[in-house]
Amino acid sequence: MRKALVIGAGGQIGTELVLRLREKLGTENAIAADVKTECPPSLKECVYVQMDVLDREAVRKYIIDEKITEVYLLAALLSATAEKNPDFAWKLNMEGLFTILDLAKEGHLQKIFWPSSIAVFGPTTPKDQTPQRTIMEPSTVYGISKQAGERWCEYYHKKFGVDVRSIRYPGLISYTSLPGGGTTDYAVDIFYQAKLGNTYSSFLNSETRLPMMFMDDAIRATLDLMEAPSENIGIRSSYNLNGCDFTPAEIATEIKKHIPDFEINYEPDYRQDIADTWPNSIDDSSAREDWGWKERYDLTDLVKVMLENVDVQLLSEK
Repeated sequence: MRKALVIGAGGQIGTELVLRLREKLGTENAIAADVKTECPPSLKECVYVQMDVLDREAVRKYIIDEKITEVYLLAALLSATAEKNPDFAWKLNMEGLFTILDLAKEGHLQKIFWPSSIAVFGPTTPKDQTPQRTIMEPSTVYGISKQAGERWCEYYHKKFGVDVRSIRYPGLISYTSLPGGGTTDYAVDIFYQAKLGNTYSSFLNSETRLPMMFMDDAIRATLDLMEAPSENIGIRSSYNLNGCDFTPAEIATEIKKHIPDFEINYEPDYRQDIADTWPNSIDDSSAREDWGWKERYDLTDLVKVMLENVDVQLLSEK
């Protein structure tokens, strides 16, 4: 019997992943864990446990006692937030990974999902159709920790046979939870401001092109990867994944088709320097060939669904 634990369940990816796992595995077999004492409202119907991923012994005890078979380790500080607190970001992003990898090495877990990011790439990486295997010289704490994590995942698979799987997520766009401090989060906040009737002030310039993905595609990719036969997984560092790519100006133009009075201005800040080191677009042919990945949402579909579903009341809960 599969029993999944999602650590970092209160975040942007975790919320929707838990709900989808609950549908697949049943309520008792899809457990949400987060450092927050109170269960997030969006997960109130789920099994929830308060968990600090840095408390190694508590995490180990829970996973062993509850006979967890697979862990989705999502707890991390994202790019822009990590730059403000680099020491803690490195500690959080790396120590939790070792705890989970060691549990799998010891035979307590059958499978691990750990997310990487386009932040592993850097200013020397080819920017257009960035290859699966290419130059990586990340220039942020988040990117450095993700690149290191990729190497450790691959090492634990080769050395100890750990079944660890990973995706390099592009920017993710969702209407079920608020953004968590990433450089691509402008593409979520812009919808809240548009629906409120506000002018949106973008912290990236108008022509900054970045790879993006609607959350439904990201969750589907994660579950498809985890359910693929082990022999199909040819990459144990992390798979490139692409949905679509666009600039702030392009998403604003698409929003204006639905809200003609919407306005945007541009006030680039320190996040512009981060974005300038990332790809414009991604070559994800390895994921397509190995386990059949294919996106469903382009920019037009994404904007339509977001404007239909964004709830501005979430801002009052922040």
